[in-house]
Parts: sequence; structure tokens; C-alpha cells
Amino acid sequence: MDMSWMVWTPVTAGFFIFIAIMLVCMTIWQVVSPTIERKGFLPIVTTRGDRLFIGLLGSAYICLAWLGLTDKELWYGVGISVAWLVTVMRWG
Repeated sequence: MDMSWMVWTPVTAGFFIFIAIMLVCMTIWQVVSPTIERKGFLPIVTTRGDRLFIGLLGSAYICLAWLGLTDKELWYGVGISVAWLVTVMRWG
């Protein structure tokens, strides 16, 4: 019987390590400088953590849409995703 397991490639491990590092950095930032709720271009009042979550979720959807709707290299979609994340974190 063939059991399919998740393959931990260096890219996959790097992705999860990057997410963990971002969460640790956000926690340290919160302890050093508590966040202030604000309203940017998003239609809700958000904190830094909210904007990170919204940015990561949007980035995932952008990458999935890129994979499903285009035949171009995924790196273009990753670039757009990173731009989205930075935009939401800065002005969201």
C-alpha cells in the first residue's frame, strides 16, 4: 500500500521557516512597541497582526490564481504576492 506523505523539499522548509521567523519578529515588535489600531485603504480598522494575516492570505490567493490562470513562471506571481503583502502591511 502506497502512503503519500508531504515531501519536505528545501523550498517547502524555507517557506515554513520564513513564516515562523515573521511570527517571531511580529511578536517581538508587539512587545517592544504595542500596535495602535488604524484605518488604511482596507475597509476595516486593523492592527499589525491583522494586516499580516490579510496580506499572507491575499498572497496565497494570488499565487493560486497565478498557477491556475496563467502559464507564466510562478516567480512573477510570487513577486506580485510580495508586493501585495508589503502594500497591505504599509498602507492597509
